[in-house]
Amino acid sequence: MRYASITERLASLGSEKWAVHVEARRRRDRGEPIIELTIGEPDLPPHRSLLEEATRAMHAGRYRYSNGRGEPQVVDALVRKYARRRPDVTSANVLCFPGTQTALFAVMLGLVEKGDAVLVGDPLYATYEGVIRATGAEQVTVPLRPERGFHMQAEDLEKAITPQCRVLLLNTPHNPTGAVLTAAEIAAIGEVCRRHDLWIVCDEVYEELVFSGSFASPFDDPGLAERTIVCSSISKSHAAPGFRSGWAVGPAEFASRLLAVSETMLFGVQPFIADMTAYALNNPIDTSARMRQSYRSRADRIVAGLADAPGLMPIPPEAGMFIVVDVSGTGMSSEAFAWALLDEEQVAVMPGSAFGDGADFVRMSLTVPDEKIDEACRRMSALAGRSGFRKELRA
Repeated sequence: MRYASITERLASLGSEKWAVHVEARRRRDRGEPIIELTIGEPDLPPHRSLLEEATRAMHAGRYRYSNGRGEPQVVDALVRKYARRRPDVTSANVLCFPGTQTALFAVMLGLVEKGDAVLVGDPLYATYEGVIRATGAEQVTVPLRPERGFHMQAEDLEKAITPQCRVLLLNTPHNPTGAVLTAAEIAAIGEVCRRHDLWIVCDEVYEELVFSGSFASPFDDPGLAERTIVCSSISKSHAAPGFRSGWAVGPAEFASRLLAVSETMLFGVQPFIADMTAYALNNPIDTSARMRQSYRSRADRIVAGLADAPGLMPIPPEAGMFIVVDVSGTGMSSEAFAWALLDEEQVAVMPGSAFGDGADFVRMSLTVPDEKIDEACRRMSALAGRSGFRKELRA
């Protein structure tokens, strides 16, 4: 039988990137005492008031068809949220989706196609390549250098641009590294995008998890308004990933054109989840503050816990729910280290190879209790201590 070319373009970009995580879950379900540090799933539950609002809405009959743009109350809540950042925002700028992932997929589908290219920083979140290649466009990477704190530099972006480039996919705060771009860095990046007439699609799902300092976005610059689209959700900010409630906010013409794409994919989101999302956006809820404090503390624990581990160098994040650890000093690739850690120490981390080409780090989730963090550090140190033996064997 024949298949569309999209199945070929995405053949190695789905669950294969999560092979260590999938195997760790299989072993855990079999009864092995795996410490799972692979995915970014908040360990706090959603605030009780959100569950109560979703339940109230379902019992009130809020389970019928919605409309393509989004339920009025959640669109209004998003207008209020983003109008605090840029006063010209109206409902014409907003589209609702089931989660950031769907929003990114639809947005990219509306902006690029075969023959185009999308710029993205490397390391990059594991699904970005699939989101780009699904459209037929090519991915062009911009190096995010460890010596610059993994912050994208305007000069590196300029060097990477080709005549086919149409979009910069930006992620700040960044997954996997936790880097947070400054307003000055964003202004410089924005100037490059203006000069080359690039769209900026900004994934801001970790906006509420900045450990110190302030959050900055190209969306907040009126000079970039015509070319900037923000994608986000309540998955991280309100510890509600399973509810799949997200959005895209951008120029009115963009939203109008993309509406038909959205309606073709899915005719609206679930009204009872929209009601819960509106409640989350309209009311002060302390979930993100609690996570922010917890994740920063756990990142500090890992930095201290691996301080004396041979060949391991944790890189403190500025935001988010992950920390990356450079494992190049062990003489092992990130893939080899991650599999050895799972096989020999029953700790599951994500290899850097899932986040770009040739990355020398593993990514650890900060969403497990402190005692598991401490134990994971002890086991990683033990594996690193034995890596010298492996290097001697290779020599």
